[in-house]
Amino acid sequence: MEGALPSERKNPFFEPYKTLHDVAPFDRIRLEDYEEAFMEGIRRDKELLDKTINNPAKPTFDNTIINKDDDPEGYYDLLERVSTVFFNLLSAETNDEMDALAQKMSPILTQHANDMRLNEKLFERVRQVHLHHRRLTPEEKRLLDDCYQGFVRSGALLDKEGKDRLRQLTEEASLLGLQFSQNLLKENKAFSLHITDAAQLDGLPQSAIDAAAEEAKQRGEEGWTFTLDAPCYSPFMTYSTQRELRRQMYMAYNTKGIHDNDCNNLAICQRLVNLRREIAQLLGYKTYADYVLSRRMAKSVRGVYRLLNQLVDAYKPAAKKELAELKKMVPKAPPSAPEGATIDFSAEKTIEAPSGAVGGAVDPWDIAFYSHKLKLKKYHIDAEMLRPYLQLDKVIDGVFGLATRLYGITFKENSDIPVYHPDVKAYEVFDRDGSYLAVLYADFHPRKGKQGGAWMTQYQGQWIDRKGENVRPHVSLVMNLTKPTPDKPALLTLGEVETFLHEFGHALHGMFSNCRFESLSGTNVLWDFVELPSQFMENFAVEKEFLRTFAFHYQTGEPLPDELIRRIVRSRNFMVATACLRQVSFGLLDMAYYTQRDEFTDDIIAFEKQAWQKAIIMPQRIDTCMTTQFSHIMAGGYAAGYYSYKWAEVLDADAFAVFKRSGIFNQTTAQRFRDCILSRGGTDDPMTLYKNFKGSEPTIDALLKRNGIKKK
Repeated sequence: MEGALPSERKNPFFEPYKTLHDVAPFDRIRLEDYEEAFMEGIRRDKELLDKTINNPAKPTFDNTIINKDDDPEGYYDLLERVSTVFFNLLSAETNDEMDALAQKMSPILTQHANDMRLNEKLFERVRQVHLHHRRLTPEEKRLLDDCYQGFVRSGALLDKEGKDRLRQLTEEASLLGLQFSQNLLKENKAFSLHITDAAQLDGLPQSAIDAAAEEAKQRGEEGWTFTLDAPCYSPFMTYSTQRELRRQMYMAYNTKGIHDNDCNNLAICQRLVNLRREIAQLLGYKTYADYVLSRRMAKSVRGVYRLLNQLVDAYKPAAKKELAELKKMVPKAPPSAPEGATIDFSAEKTIEAPSGAVGGAVDPWDIAFYSHKLKLKKYHIDAEMLRPYLQLDKVIDGVFGLATRLYGITFKENSDIPVYHPDVKAYEVFDRDGSYLAVLYADFHPRKGKQGGAWMTQYQGQWIDRKGENVRPHVSLVMNLTKPTPDKPALLTLGEVETFLHEFGHALHGMFSNCRFESLSGTNVLWDFVELPSQFMENFAVEKEFLRTFAFHYQTGEPLPDELIRRIVRSRNFMVATACLRQVSFGLLDMAYYTQRDEFTDDIIAFEKQAWQKAIIMPQRIDTCMTTQFSHIMAGGYAAGYYSYKWAEVLDADAFAVFKRSGIFNQTTAQRFRDCILSRGGTDDPMTLYKNFKGSEPTIDALLKRNGIKKK
């Protein structure tokens, strides 16, 4: 109407989204909305806290444990709503302003969480319910126990002095974890290897050259620019004949966080180890690992070391043979690369390797290069042979089609669902009967504001509200796969297909969830169980029946030849023992940090080299560091938990053996896997869930047989 004033804009977090499936309205969210929503969410949480602790009625499960469901409009979910969006985007699509806001809000949010967990009146109500409650369902019992233990493990039984100290420790740890991640991202993005001499591209596949040319073009540079992002770094280290350039790339990658600049993570790592140790000891545990493992399948430090030592004993002899075979491929005096490449490392120059730091015939920047040559010699196959058959769009069809074949679910891309970046695709997911199951976001390629690696997360969990409505999840897959170029679509390696399958396994765990309570739904399971669904899916990557569904040449449409599939299967266990020891070494490093009983004052780099020595079969460099870029154990929630990958690998090999016996697409077996594991979340003990699926506990035998360590 003429003369009417425009309506005042409302913060989108403050009202129902009114979007399809109530998805986050990324197209309406502005930077200034976050802080306002955070502060209002905290205020509303405090209002609910006051209502709960001042309730004159006797504490019950319904009025104390699950009273957040009282408000039909989700009034008290505001803080969770804004936190979920903000922190997911902080990893997937950040910028300087987001980073600054995270630094500002992190201590405020940690303080608020402490205010809730350390409130004596609230804990007393929870304790009374824990001691005296109505007859509960198994899922209600699980929730009550988790709630009570959550308070205890957050310091509810401490005296005032202990609680005050715990507040200080947790707030500092939260801020340092955030700073660690921000430093790592900056270090990763600060490096580039700029090449202007085409001769220095020798050995590189055309796909890597094209991607580097596109990167240079986007930066306004001539020639070719290589970065530390995985789709660029891995091919360069595998194929480049320029040994000096491989060294420079390797050193840049493996010195992140130890340069003399503002992004140095050495002191942060040392402090995080000490903060977590002190938190655990304040709560009555000898070490942080004891604290963590008391709520894990492994149960104890001894249980973790039992697994890691078993793996070292089983795989180390084979790994030594692999290394001996690899060394035969290395010339006695590898030629140096020609000079001429320029390094742009705005933080600091890469640390140079001291002369003679590594003995033997092979340096670490040679491993991928000569491994590729050995694999080509033995099996006549490499990643580039497969790329033309692994077009991303077709791989998506194949992975989604696998879920359709196993579980009957279907995927429909919907461009009307808002996304946070043009790269992101949004899908509606429908169950076998056609009913709506979930929303799935897929974010495939690296970019400036995105952390490296791959992960699954959620923008909305699954639960059943008081009205009986099954609120379905909004799941997101975030990866850093090879990007398309102006001349070619995104063509993947088989390893990238495995990454996709891995994260998609997490997504299925989230999408199939059918639990009453959100805190028990989806991937909210014990940490050493969470990798089972993801690692299980990786098994399909080398199955001929699966590859036949999507692996077609992007230009000719010809299917992946049988001979190449045969080579894939034959080469599956190439360097498998070395890869296993690498993972075990990370687990040993993790445990070494978090089994500290006294103040940790050791030099990080020297400590690291000693901590994982048992799983190392090559001389180590004294000028590289894994710890300062080890996000999993410093900032990613896997502290005292990195062993979980190998723990779950035992489970996934054992579970896939069941599928192999019945047929890898057997829908009856798949339905049992869905019903017993994927849909149950954390509603029961993980071993109980697993035994419900298989009928018995897992053993390490299936893994040893799959890897060729033990004869079948």
